[in-house]
Amino acid sequence: MTRLSAVVALLTVVLTGTANAVPPPPPNPSDSEISASRAEADAKAARVGELTGRLTQAESRLQELLDEVSYKRELANKARVDLETAISEAEAARRDASSARVQADAATAAVEQSRRELDEFAAASYAQGTTVGSFSAYIGAKSPEDLLARAQLLEAVSASSLNRLDQVTRDQGTAANLDSAARAALKKAEQKQAAADEAKKVAEQAQQVAVEAHSAQATATAELQSDKDAVERELAAARGQANGLEAQRQQYDQWVAAKQAEEAENARRAAAAAASQAAAQAPPQRRPVAAAPAPSGNRVQTVINRALAQRGVIYAWGGGNYNGPTYGVRDGGVADYYGDYAKIGFDCSGLMMYAFAGAGVYLPHYSGYQYTSGRLVPLSQMAPGDMIFWGPGGGTHVALYLGGGMMVEAPHSGAVVRISPVRYGGIMPYVTRML
Repeated sequence: MTRLSAVVALLTVVLTGTANAVPPPPPNPSDSEISASRAEADAKAARVGELTGRLTQAESRLQELLDEVSYKRELANKARVDLETAISEAEAARRDASSARVQADAATAAVEQSRRELDEFAAASYAQGTTVGSFSAYIGAKSPEDLLARAQLLEAVSASSLNRLDQVTRDQGTAANLDSAARAALKKAEQKQAAADEAKKVAEQAQQVAVEAHSAQATATAELQSDKDAVERELAAARGQANGLEAQRQQYDQWVAAKQAEEAENARRAAAAAASQAAAQAPPQRRPVAAAPAPSGNRVQTVINRALAQRGVIYAWGGGNYNGPTYGVRDGGVADYYGDYAKIGFDCSGLMMYAFAGAGVYLPHYSGYQYTSGRLVPLSQMAPGDMIFWGPGGGTHVALYLGGGMMVEAPHSGAVVRISPVRYGGIMPYVTRML
């Protein structure tokens, strides 16, 4: 066998021995397939963003309607109190009217008694030969003769009889006044009761309208949430498909690289064998090994990742600490209405506590204090990892900026930790940068 034949034989053995080192090529999806898959995932993500924005608005409107229900409920309570007061006043007026009627009846009886006594006296005077006419003639005098008769009556009637005549007049006035006052008081009380009853009806109708509006909004919000959940599932599937195709491409690229490395190694071995057989003087040089890049920590990304990992966790007012979600606490209002005290979750500042604790930053459980915990940066210069605040002194709400106009937040009772577009209504002019 010649030297050349030996080299060829050795090369054949080397190539044959290493051909089975690399498996057959995996599927290699085309660029168009990968692009289409990514485009579908992007479209689903855009739809999720749109639904998130609509859901945020719907939940805000739901809260407004809940506040309106509370206001209308208080108006209804006020109307009920006013009605009870009016009913009490009407009852008191009826009792006063009944008492006045008794007094008026007594006064009327006294008038009749006084008239009888006066008539008896006049009749007695006439019987004794005086010029006094009947009592009825005296009362109805309209001529000079009648006036003369009246004068004779005044002379004839004793002082006690004149007093009795005065008493008749007084009793008549008293009876009329008592009856008039009782009627007026009763009418006024009944008017108050009617007005209060009408106000109660109006208030209860307004409350019912507010409750129905809140119920309708709650239904619409739930439908939006359902739509968003469905699209998020579609997004997950689309991303899974895109990731699967990209993983296939990555595996194929790795296979190509391994194949190229195998071929290079085969060539090196063949060259080495040929050189050995040819008594080459210098051995093949060792290839330098590239150093692996040193790992680098990213504290901002750690904070963002910890916050994002809590997506879907229920909101609980007063909930959350450095270690994760906790039971909420009672607030005597909206949070109690939603039962936050019985839920394990985060409120807005509790979510920030947990997120930044992963980077070794320990914040207080109050957004107003968190606002002053770091460096204030103009809103126009905010960067991922900055805290965004709303309300005076940042004491209303806080969220974590993600970049691209998006943020992660624990929004309010009845909601969950979520990604939302940045809301600029009531926003503070500065963000707080901790890292």
